[in-house]
This record gives sequence, structure tokens and C-alpha cells, in this order.
Amino acid sequence: MFIVLAGFGNMGRALATGWLEADSIDGTIFVIDPDANARSRAEALGLNAVASAAEITDPIDIVVLAVKPADIDALLSELPQAQLYLSIAAGRTLRELAGRAGENAAIVRAMPNTPAAIGLGVTGLCANANVGSSERRTAVALLSAVGSVEWLESETEMDALTAVSGSGPAYVFLLIECLTAAAIDIGLDPALAERLATATVSGAGAYAAQSDLDAAALRHQVTSPKGTTEAALNVLLKDDALQDLMRRAVRAAAKRSRELGSIDEK
Repeated sequence: MFIVLAGFGNMGRALATGWLEADSIDGTIFVIDPDANARSRAEALGLNAVASAAEITDPIDIVVLAVKPADIDALLSELPQAQLYLSIAAGRTLRELAGRAGENAAIVRAMPNTPAAIGLGVTGLCANANVGSSERRTAVALLSAVGSVEWLESETEMDALTAVSGSGPAYVFLLIECLTAAAIDIGLDPALAERLATATVSGAGAYAAQSDLDAAALRHQVTSPKGTTEAALNVLLKDDALQDLMRRAVRAAAKRSRELGSIDEK
């Protein structure tokens, strides 16, 4: 395959690294990025890198759009036609992308998250009607190289997925921050507090991922009556305050995702 990766920021670099390590990805990867430092990082991985889409003249199998949403139109106007377009640009709809790539273009829209950088990402996918079973398998192969993949039943679910898993790592990082600050407040050394908070969140997430029980059942399992965990949870669960806060946060993120897809935002 001849793969053009447009954009070599954090997510573009994570994808390329995953492809290079995956046995299922076999092809030539060309990176497009106007930033010289980004191109240098790509070349350090053994990839070809150019500054402009106009420098790509060979027939393309796959274009992966890992650039800012506002940069897509100019990019696609310069690139040769591809067999498959895979976009990870927030907010740009399948219909909008087809308006730039062509009404007959096979387009998959994806939303990976930052743990893709260590192969533990989760990516939601949706596709237009031009994407067949072969293109679906290709999209899964490209994105499963950096974690798990979930197909959405409808593109309308993409804003919700963005708000949950796309933005979700930041919520977890904030939890680590808050847990660290609370540990310092009760007397722990700051460095130790951060190590404990990070390891606790990481371990609990891994445990939940491997367990057959849902999160609520796991929470009950580790909550002894009248114990220390119950004392803390009584605070967190009072008046559903934490649940309400998270609900409002996720709704705000979903609303912003919809706004980013509007013509005015671009």
C-alpha cells in the first residue's frame, strides 16, 4: 500500500509508530507536514516526509488526515485521488469530506485517543456508503495497530464518542491531579503522592478492563461496610454530585464537537 499520512503531530506520530511495529501493515508511508521539526521526526523513523501535498504525485491507496480540521480543504485540493480516506479530524463530517474528496470517495471517519501513543488507544469509526468490506478491514488494520476499534452504528454517535473516549483521557488525568493534591493535603510527599495516584488509577483501569464485572460491581466489591472506602464514597456519591458533574462535562464536550463540525467554525 502507498499510505499518505497528512500531519505528524502527536496522533500522526502514534499512528505511524504503530504501523511500523505491526506485522499487518505492509506499505510505503509518506508524511506531509509543513513543520521541519515534524518532518525530521518522521525521517528519524525511516519515513519519507515532504512539506506540501503538491509534492505527492504518485497514485495513492490511502490518505490519513491527521491535520487540523481547517487545513483539510486545501490539502485535498492538492492531493491525487486516493482509494480510501481515513480522517481523524474532529468535527468534519463524512458529507463535508466527500464534498472535498469527491462524491464517489470511500471515506472513514475516526476518533482515536491519546493512549494510542502506547498502543492502548480506543478508536471509534464510521463510514460512508462507498466503503466496502475491504476498505473496512483496511481501516481496522490501520487503527487496531494502536489499540482497540469500535464501529459506530451511525455518524450521529461520533460527537458522543468524542466526548467520552476522545476527550476522556483528560478527565482521567484530572482525576490523577486531584487525587495527588488530596494526598499532599493529608501529609504525603508530593512526588510520592503523584506516583501513588498515577499507579492507582492505572492499576484500577487495567483491572476493570480484564474483569468480567462492570464498574459498579467492582466498586461494591472493594467497599467494605463502614470501612475507609465507604467513608470516601459517601462524600463522592452524596446527592449524585460527581455523576452530575461528569454528565455535564461530557455534554459540554459533545456540544463542542458538534460546533467544530459547523461551517462557521471552519
